[in-house]
Amino acid sequence: MLKSMTGFGRAEVTRGETTIVAEIKSLNGKQFEVNLKMSPLLKPYEFDIRNILQSELQRGTLDATINIKQNGASRPVVINTELARYYYEAISGMARDLAIPQEDMLNVLMKLPEVVSPASEQITENEWNEVAAIVRKAVAEMDAHRVDEGLMLEKDLLLRIDNILLYTERVRELDPLRKEKVRTRLETLLAEYVGKENVDGNRMEQELIFYLEKLDISEELVRLQNHCRYFKEILNEAEPAKGKKLGFVLQEIGREINTTGSKANDAGIQQWVVMMKDELEKAKEQVLNVL
Repeated sequence: MLKSMTGFGRAEVTRGETTIVAEIKSLNGKQFEVNLKMSPLLKPYEFDIRNILQSELQRGTLDATINIKQNGASRPVVINTELARYYYEAISGMARDLAIPQEDMLNVLMKLPEVVSPASEQITENEWNEVAAIVRKAVAEMDAHRVDEGLMLEKDLLLRIDNILLYTERVRELDPLRKEKVRTRLETLLAEYVGKENVDGNRMEQELIFYLEKLDISEELVRLQNHCRYFKEILNEAEPAKGKKLGFVLQEIGREINTTGSKANDAGIQQWVVMMKDELEKAKEQVLNVL
């Protein structure tokens, strides 16, 4: 089973006047990276939140937002009534002395330093446990999306590998014909430039065998088929994170395809090699999205 690195998860719960919301979005990435935005009340638990995300999601580029809202605000506030009264008396006295109207005094007081400040209290252990549960619920929803996308990725990757195996068989069918073409071409060249009656048959057979051994692609085709079968075996493994391993196997598949193409010396085989490379590039693009 494959998992994609892309997905989205959201979870929300309301208890009385408190609402906890967690949203997580993930894109593909070589490592685990997270851009975490959260309420100031959760700052002491940032390390724990990151651990939850990494242990569950393992790999990818994440945008995570976790908020605790109370009465519609993202965080509670405290009004310093004593300080506001002190400001009021000072401003009122100055206004009387200067004969300045005292209109909209409340609006002025609320903007003065430290009259309104964020609440300093921390969340309780029970509240943190509830936040952690919501985060895990959002992670689970995103993981389900990853599985759904992974099924589509697996189907496409299997198609690409099956096509490469099919083209490998086409190359294998053409290989004996290629050898006959090489023999015919050499015999024609020797007859043209040396004369057929002057050709040493034994020497020609030796040179032909040496030349064909240099062009032999049977080992490459066997290794190519083995790599493709191993790729399928990895797809069936229970381990969820296997994108890197699949990428390494595709590199080996590409190496055998390239060697086959360089040794083919045959237009028909080269056409199948080009088609293999096309399927390989499509598979590489898809594997970039695999967890």
